[in-house]
Amino acid sequence: MDITTHSPRTAAIFGSTGGIGRALCEALVSRGCETVYCGSRDGSAPAGPHFTPFAFDLADEASIKAAAQMMTAQPPEMVIVATGILTLPDGTGPERTYKRLDPDVMAQVFALNTIGPAMIAKHMLRLMPRSDRFVFSAISARVGSISDNGLGGWHSYRASKAALNMLLKNFALEVARTHPEGIVAGLHPGTVDSALSVPFQANLPDGQLTEPDQAAANLLDVLAGLNPANSGRVFDFKGEEVPA
Repeated sequence: MDITTHSPRTAAIFGSTGGIGRALCEALVSRGCETVYCGSRDGSAPAGPHFTPFAFDLADEASIKAAAQMMTAQPPEMVIVATGILTLPDGTGPERTYKRLDPDVMAQVFALNTIGPAMIAKHMLRLMPRSDRFVFSAISARVGSISDNGLGGWHSYRASKAALNMLLKNFALEVARTHPEGIVAGLHPGTVDSALSVPFQANLPDGQLTEPDQAAANLLDVLAGLNPANSGRVFDFKGEEVPA
């Protein structure tokens, strides 16, 4: 497939200052995207005429709604939610045993990994064209797979990503009734050299860590190859489906 045939003219990245998010913004422009809405908490964006910054907060639905309203005149053909949390700002990492479960920690992880992306979908999907191809995707994780879970642990993170995957499936089914060319999908980028993975890089085998630029290229290639029949599923950076 010629990936240029499915390169969007307009795209939106929620989480544009993270390692993957920034790389996605730059990769989209390099592939001919004319306008990339770049969303972050402080409203910053890469420099250049093709980047349009906006501010949003995953925990503030009003800010997400305002961001969507800003894009109404020129809605994006591709939306990527490139946000997520594994280690909280106070240093609290994923639980390795149920004995470490804390309701406040769980609430924070679900707010950022599940509820925030759901609110983005709530306000962005309604902007999508009914008759043309569009893509709404969110960064998920292989550890969100229930059937592929052979180790356990990382309870809040795993559960939040599994819940995100279920929501993406739900959205895909609902959107398909009115938007037959629409695609809703989850993406597993692999282990990317970013702030999220830094605390867990020490024990990685050689060659398992991917640079953000390569990760962005991989994910855009995957999205370019999807069609409506793939909607509602989660795909890894090689384009292979992650089991539910």
